[in-house]
Amino acid sequence: MREIVAATFVSLDGVMQAPGGPEEDQTGGFRLGGWIVNYGDDVTHRAVMENFAEPFDLLLGRKTYEIFAAHWPFTGDDGPIAEAFNRATKHVASRSGVALDWQNSVSLGDDVVARLAALKREDGPRLLIQGSGNLIQTLLRHDLIDEIKLMIFPLVLGSGKRLFGEGTMPAAMRLIDGKISPSGVVIGRYRRDGEVRPGSFAMAEPSRAEIARRRKWAAED
Repeated sequence: MREIVAATFVSLDGVMQAPGGPEEDQTGGFRLGGWIVNYGDDVTHRAVMENFAEPFDLLLGRKTYEIFAAHWPFTGDDGPIAEAFNRATKHVASRSGVALDWQNSVSLGDDVVARLAALKREDGPRLLIQGSGNLIQTLLRHDLIDEIKLMIFPLVLGSGKRLFGEGTMPAAMRLIDGKISPSGVVIGRYRRDGEVRPGSFAMAEPSRAEIARRRKWAAED
């Protein structure tokens, strides 16, 4: 069985759009791209590298695929991220045709949900989502994501594409690892923990037995 893991940068108000640079994604007039750049430190660097420490395939939406495909094959960088990204199989979700020219790139086809459900039943490396907000929304609605690794940056962006949007399926989550970097980035790994269990802080009405017990104590006093 394979697991789908989403590793995502978000702001305090849940925005995940264009973390890496001003030109990355200006959809909707977004002009604050590159908002993670000034928060790098040893802890955040190690947290990012941990995502690639085990074998993985990449799972990418169209926009993120085009950004990555225009960058990683041409950087001249032989570091661990470039090597891992170029070597990995890239599973690409797209409603429109996209040129899959980056090596080891394959389309998920017309029924992305069914294809990913089938991939999860197979043996193989983790399916690692990078960016790809629309794809994450689709997989959350169909309960296909096994783990979410969030790096929450200490700033508010006000607008932009959000990680948890309309249609997200309610779900309880369990924190399995957490740390805070010197620059204030909160890093947490979350896994599904069943259904949301609502409760109430309102005072419960006493049972008949409790009322009788109180009356007895009052009479004895």
